[in-house]
Amino acid sequence: MASASREVVFVDGVRTPFGKAGSLYAETRADDLVVNCIRELMRRHPELPPERVDEVAVAATTQTGDQGLTIGRTAALLAGLPKSVPGFAIDRMCAGAMTAVTTTASGIAFGAYDVVVAGGVEHMGHHPMGQGIDPNPRIVAEKLVDQSALVMGSTAENLHDRYPAITRERADAFAVLSQQRVAQAYADGVIQESLVPVATRSATEGWGLATADEPPRPGTTAGGLARLRTPFRPHGRVTAGNAAGLNDGATAALLAAEDVATELGLPVAMRLVGFAFAGVDPEVMGVGPIPATEKALARAGLTIDDIGAFEINEAFAVQVLAFLDHFGLDAEDPRVNPYGGAIALGHPLASSGVRLMIHLARQFRERPEVRYGLTTMCIGLGMGGTVLWENPHFVGGEA
Repeated sequence: MASASREVVFVDGVRTPFGKAGSLYAETRADDLVVNCIRELMRRHPELPPERVDEVAVAATTQTGDQGLTIGRTAALLAGLPKSVPGFAIDRMCAGAMTAVTTTASGIAFGAYDVVVAGGVEHMGHHPMGQGIDPNPRIVAEKLVDQSALVMGSTAENLHDRYPAITRERADAFAVLSQQRVAQAYADGVIQESLVPVATRSATEGWGLATADEPPRPGTTAGGLARLRTPFRPHGRVTAGNAAGLNDGATAALLAAEDVATELGLPVAMRLVGFAFAGVDPEVMGVGPIPATEKALARAGLTIDDIGAFEINEAFAVQVLAFLDHFGLDAEDPRVNPYGGAIALGHPLASSGVRLMIHLARQFRERPEVRYGLTTMCIGLGMGGTVLWENPHFVGGEA
């Protein structure tokens, strides 16, 4: 007989500094990036006996080479967890780490796990997006999707077509804001608290230590962005400045049943409320967070007005602006990505979902008047994912 559902909590999350693809981590293995994260989680929580970890789920979009071989299991072994701890790999493209969290959280709620590690890694320098894939030709030949659906930048241009009110100027302004907020978050020490230093090496530079994100460009201006070319369409609106870059990095989070967290003395940063994934037309995949959020809110009995903190992945500025316009939110709303986002920090595909959760947990800690928050992202091939969270520090006031 199945037991009653248990409360699932987000204990802690860490990540490597994000690098530009093939630059900072050119000679660093992908699996070593995520191993560093797992080790750091265990170091930060000596109250957690390693043998109490029930599962390690690690996502990667391109599951080959140094991010293949059932990376959840190999990373667990390399991180020094007991051999009794199992692991698996998972792929939902950009939402890989998000899905690693929701999948293992479901296991916790059901009673199959007590404590898990969930995260993701993407080394786009070693494994460029789409490397080695062999899409079935019927997908395009039978017009199951528009051919542009296979190029993420083209889907962003399509989204501009669908929402003509979202101009390049608005997208560039949002990109500048993201850069400014990341710079401020670094100045305030917000970003650094979740970063795991990574030893790096280079044939020309020798050994080094990565301690900060490589992609941010704090001096970015709207005038500078306006001069960038539009690689996906002549006279288009999507540029390298108003989109996330190609990046390398890894994330990992500790999740637990709330009663087990209490038993072990683990902190509770967030409480899981619910989640949803939704499909949309692949050629406008950036619209995915809208139906995913509506679905998650409806299932939880909440409305967008109940949400006091938002972490939206910035794959493209147009995708975030489409979400904000739909729900009547302002791009400069301090509840939305207050520490910046992927346009400035980078988006190592399968790892980004946990990065969003790390930032939301920080929002919750700083804003006890907020009860509910969400993390949401668009997903390649026409999907969106949203996870709803409750603030354990909530003391009343704003929903």
